[in-house]
Amino acid sequence: MKSFHGTAGVAVALFAAAALPAPVAAAPSRGAALEKLDRGLVAATTADGVFLSWRLLGPEVTGSSATGLTGANFRVYRDGKRIATVTDSTNYLDKGGRTTSRYRVATLVGGVERSLSAVIQPWAEGHYDLPLRKPADGVTPAGETYTYAANDMSVGDVDGDGQYEYVVKWDPSNSKDVSQVGWTGPVYIDTYELDGTLLHRIDLGVNIRAGAHYTQFLVYDFDGDGRSEMMFKTAPGTKTIRYAPSGKVLSERYITTPGHSPTEDYRLSAADYYEHVVDMFQGWRSHPEVVAGNWPATLEEAFGIEPRYTYPLTRADASALADYFMDVYAPARSTRNNLRAFEGFVVDGPEYLTVFDGATGRELQSVDYKPGRHDDGLMWGDYAMARIEPGNRVDRFLSGVAYLDGRHPSAVFARGYYTRSTMVAYRWTGRRLVEQWYVDSGWTPMTNPFNDSPHGRDGTDPEFATLTTQGFHSLSAADVDGDGRQEIVYGSATIDDDGSLLYSSFDVLPEGSADPGARVRLGHGDAMHVTDIDPDRPGLEIFTVHEGATYAPYGMAMRDAATGEVLFGTYSGRDTGRGMVGDVLPEHRGLENWASMPGGTEALGIHTATGEVVSTTIPGTNQSIRWSADLTTQIVNGAQDVTPTIDDWKRGTLLTATGTRANNGTKGNPSLVADVFGDWREELFLRLADSSAIRVYLSTEVTTHKLDTLMHDPQYRVEVARQQTTYNQPSYPGFYLASDTDWSRVP
Repeated sequence: MKSFHGTAGVAVALFAAAALPAPVAAAPSRGAALEKLDRGLVAATTADGVFLSWRLLGPEVTGSSATGLTGANFRVYRDGKRIATVTDSTNYLDKGGRTTSRYRVATLVGGVERSLSAVIQPWAEGHYDLPLRKPADGVTPAGETYTYAANDMSVGDVDGDGQYEYVVKWDPSNSKDVSQVGWTGPVYIDTYELDGTLLHRIDLGVNIRAGAHYTQFLVYDFDGDGRSEMMFKTAPGTKTIRYAPSGKVLSERYITTPGHSPTEDYRLSAADYYEHVVDMFQGWRSHPEVVAGNWPATLEEAFGIEPRYTYPLTRADASALADYFMDVYAPARSTRNNLRAFEGFVVDGPEYLTVFDGATGRELQSVDYKPGRHDDGLMWGDYAMARIEPGNRVDRFLSGVAYLDGRHPSAVFARGYYTRSTMVAYRWTGRRLVEQWYVDSGWTPMTNPFNDSPHGRDGTDPEFATLTTQGFHSLSAADVDGDGRQEIVYGSATIDDDGSLLYSSFDVLPEGSADPGARVRLGHGDAMHVTDIDPDRPGLEIFTVHEGATYAPYGMAMRDAATGEVLFGTYSGRDTGRGMVGDVLPEHRGLENWASMPGGTEALGIHTATGEVVSTTIPGTNQSIRWSADLTTQIVNGAQDVTPTIDDWKRGTLLTATGTRANNGTKGNPSLVADVFGDWREELFLRLADSSAIRVYLSTEVTTHKLDTLMHDPQYRVEVARQQTTYNQPSYPGFYLASDTDWSRVP
């Protein structure tokens, strides 16, 4: 097998500009309704000739062999002449090919040609650059200048031609975590054709803060009409800008905001926040939790000081207590509390969930976001910990796509996961959103909203009480119980397809922990992976890492996906922040798994699928990719200003993506890793260092394995749709895919 070092000799091809044939076939008629895709033929110029790669579609599969799936075979044409018949794969190396050659492939069924792909030409460069239209710089109300960089991506066929369009999120340079104080610029979401034609840009406006936790954008064909919609959280000021092919602006239109103006600005300055606190304090006596006797009757009691004021408070007395809270109480709780500098947040105003037409960006429907924020985080626990962080736990958002009925895709949106935890599922009928179910843990009771520990505490709802503190910075949709319908794997808990609680995982704290013998939640973590990790066990497994340190029973754990039972785990006593799975040691059965502490300076070692430690050193944990011809797993490394690479744990660096950068700070995520075209391998999408384009890399190792496109596996397809959510996680199929796959067991 040939491995490439650097970008030299690797190139990808676009479809020819000529009219393309209609999509070849849809996914199977029974089961999940998936996209109709064309052949996805691409070509790359290498040192050994021209490498070609194309899709086998789900309906074309008829069985299996020792090396892959069987079904349609293919004839390869160069410049109108047949040069090969390919039966054991969906790729071919044409040693006589040139950059000027023209290629097509034809399906061969029963010895008869059935359909021809579009004509393509190889690209001579070592990659393909999808041109972007970078937004203009901006200035915050505080006079701070910010610029833009391309961030996460998704794909969807917005016009029904069988080819994907590319949806790119633009993040400003002052993008913030929800716990970080300061102004941010607006977020933009662009939709491009592969040639760089910008179809439309959605400006989310000033009332949607920029950061990984705020904007989770779904791109999917929700109503089955063959064209993808987009769905995400919006607010007054959100608007669509449509463009002509020339780049000229055709129109600008705000979303509908009944009772509100699109020019409303709910961002808080430091002075605004001070007045917000004064208002909150002046109304203290009438707060429902105070009236019910659950919280202290006076703010003095809440702060632990002698009584001073008569209630209800006058404006002057509320201001005096606000001064004490900001200048004395908060700094005493933590030296990092500087509430006088709290600005740039949005803690009030309307919130919507909007469905947009994928091709035009036209608003199709907006509904109130469910649930609303309720307050600035007071009841969510944002004032209760030593670190006082208004607007933090209340504004933790997740989203995903799931085939809850086994056939039709639903959109799932979540708010909160440290304390109150909620989820809502919708079907889009083509005309309106229909709510399918709503999950709400209820509030986590607190004795004092300014000094308590709401994490790990049951909510008030009788069914979903244990969902609190179990959510992660992502979620997955997978058929964990084998009933043909997908469930929502919500970190350390799982919601069944009907919206009921399937389970919430608990275990016992070991010796050396904070409370040995106590039965506690597995709890929150940053990384989660759901697939068939151990092929010798029935069903799927879930691998997770956990942040709870001495209050978590495990730093990393492997669970049975159907029951939530821990199969094995390692106690770390530390915040275990990163973890990954993959077939990096093919001599061991199943997918290996590994985890590391913050900064990657201390590792828990590589474990086999059954928990045996086989190495004390570990690969990276940023992102994985199926790049190699032999079905092993590779790792995408590189973060911040480090050039991204694709690395094989045994062979070393296979690709150095010179001139590009990964996203999301130390997370080091590519814009996208997905099987977007070509054979079953995944393509790597990275932004150029100046964000003038997205650079696309294609694996050109010749493989003898034949598999239909991963996009026709229901779990993999919805995983791609949610890959951009918060802390990006790899996409996995719903079956065991590794170097020792038993092809007779591939669905």
